[in-house]
Amino acid sequence: MQDTVQIMLTMIAYMIAVIGIGLAFARRANKNSEEYFLGGRSLGPWVTAMSAEASDMSGWLLMGLPGVAYWCGIADAAWTAIGLAVGTYINWLITSKRLRRYSEKAGNAITLPEFFSNRFHEKNKVVMTVAALFILIFFTVYAASCLVTCGKLFSTLFGLDYIPMMIVGAVFVLIYTIIGGFLAESASDFMQAVVMICALVIIVVTGTAAAGGLGAVIENANSIPGFLEFFGVATPTTVDGVQQVVNGTPQFGEAASYSPLSIVSCLAWGLGYFGMPQVLLRFMAIRTEHELTRSRRIATVWVVISLIIAVFIGVVGRVLYPDALLTESSAENVFILLSTNLLPPLLAGLVMAGILAATISSSDSYLLIAASAFSKNIYQGLLHKKASDKQVLNISRITLLVITAIAIVIALDENSVIFTIVSFAWAGFGATFGPLMLLSLFWKRVNRAGAIAGMISGGSMVFIWNLLVRPLGGLWDVYELLPAFLVSCLVIVVVSLLTAPPSEEIQREFEEVRSGK
Repeated sequence: MQDTVQIMLTMIAYMIAVIGIGLAFARRANKNSEEYFLGGRSLGPWVTAMSAEASDMSGWLLMGLPGVAYWCGIADAAWTAIGLAVGTYINWLITSKRLRRYSEKAGNAITLPEFFSNRFHEKNKVVMTVAALFILIFFTVYAASCLVTCGKLFSTLFGLDYIPMMIVGAVFVLIYTIIGGFLAESASDFMQAVVMICALVIIVVTGTAAAGGLGAVIENANSIPGFLEFFGVATPTTVDGVQQVVNGTPQFGEAASYSPLSIVSCLAWGLGYFGMPQVLLRFMAIRTEHELTRSRRIATVWVVISLIIAVFIGVVGRVLYPDALLTESSAENVFILLSTNLLPPLLAGLVMAGILAATISSSDSYLLIAASAFSKNIYQGLLHKKASDKQVLNISRITLLVITAIAIVIALDENSVIFTIVSFAWAGFGATFGPLMLLSLFWKRVNRAGAIAGMISGGSMVFIWNLLVRPLGGLWDVYELLPAFLVSCLVIVVVSLLTAPPSEEIQREFEEVRSGK
């Protein structure tokens, strides 16, 4: 009981610090909508890089990814991590500078839907509306994954019911987001990125030592068929989803092969970055595009280190506590299990704050971007074009309440697998916005009709493939992001070529951005 109280006090102290950051930036954030939603384009390279990656990774990094490695070995987790690392680097390398330049050129756009709309000089705001609606849909799902993380964290730590704990986490995130806006979110995300990587390092070092060293971890993990193979996968023997245990030993079947199709499917995660609003907004918000080179290096190093450690934590957890987590959903608690069993209470509280940090850093981004999509792009862009900044900010806060309520409903099932929820939302953003972002930045011939058709086809294909095609199995069992991304690219190109080219003014603006004028 005393240990639990110490952990709780440490986490409360952390939460107070986060709220303090929100209050510190509240006055500036409420000056106008540009400050609230984009921080007045004032981020430095370190904050840009660290906040982008912290908001991107979420509690998925500390719970979802280690959980996958704990449950079935490293293949799924490692190939996914490789795809994400490569995608991170390429996105920063080819997208960041041109988007920073183009978003300012295109009417000083401060949201992603506004950028796409201004890019095509549209008057009736169809591109903006379609983009905003998809952001609302997929970010609500994303926010739900964060609330599941909060619920699992608090219920596991304090032995309380999942649903009340999930709602407590939702209320905290909501209050924090309403107070501070984008600047507070980015500043706290920088701090949370530091906390997250410290938590990962502490647990992997402590866990490896407790297991008898690196050699002992590898030797024990190797005794599980397929567990440490890149081209094979461990298969837990389950009954009704629960792994069977005989004489204290969890049972596994023969290793299953890991096909090239599965590898391609995991690597496809990297495509998601080109359409991820919480990352793309950081590109738009940095002070100058010249600082993005340093940001790219910082972000890439952080991501590579974090992903490697997160996967290895799942391996260490399986070696130390082989029969503690017997369902795919509970496997995502391996990080919590290691922290509470191996660390002193105060340090465990700090590490638990790492999970909270990851969750907050993502959920505040998701909620803020979704709220801006409605208040700035739909309410002011379509319904009430003369709305004042104060009205836009008020509507955004009402939208935050509604989105949070819907996310709570989605997150009510405590058996939800964080990895699965995140993968669907990730595919949604990657396929809806990724192809359009790349073609908008690098192909002069893309037009408004192609943009609309591409977003609708990409976003729709994610649902179609996930719900109707992928369940067929076999060759069809590929991560929905890949086919949806390819369909969106194809549709944008075909529709753009079959319809009238962009106006000379749009093409001239494109050339000015490309030449750096």
